[in-house]
Amino acid sequence: MAMEFLRRTALTFAAALVFANVPQLAAASEQQPAVHQLRIYEIFDNNKQAFHERFRDHAMRIMAKYDFKIVAQWETRHEGRTEFVYLLQWPDRATLTDRWAKFMADQEWAAIKKRTAAQHGQLVGNIEDRVLTVQDYSPTQVFQ
Repeated sequence: MAMEFLRRTALTFAAALVFANVPQLAAASEQQPAVHQLRIYEIFDNNKQAFHERFRDHAMRIMAKYDFKIVAQWETRHEGRTEFVYLLQWPDRATLTDRWAKFMADQEWAAIKKRTAAQHGQLVGNIEDRVLTVQDYSPTQVFQ
């Protein structure tokens, strides 16, 4: 039940961000609905600064190379653990799958992960991944 609350809270924040960009998104309403992806990473209090530095300074830069569109990011506490939550937007599922494969195969990213793990230990525990498909009755449908 607490996990459902976290997911709903993240989606509420994401919707608020979408509403803030109404003029830019109005033209997109005539296209196919975007696909959103919710990622939840368990991170560890003893090295979360190293996690945030790696994500901010390296992962985001490399993700941008593969056309990742990060909509928003949060940190939360849930069931006694610290989590990093972020929302991505993709034009379709095929692009999502293709770009994740390219990112995960990126040699620079592999080297950075290896180096930071050697310096700081494991930075990420459990990872949850959700592909979100907007419903035709969703208030955010017009913004997709």
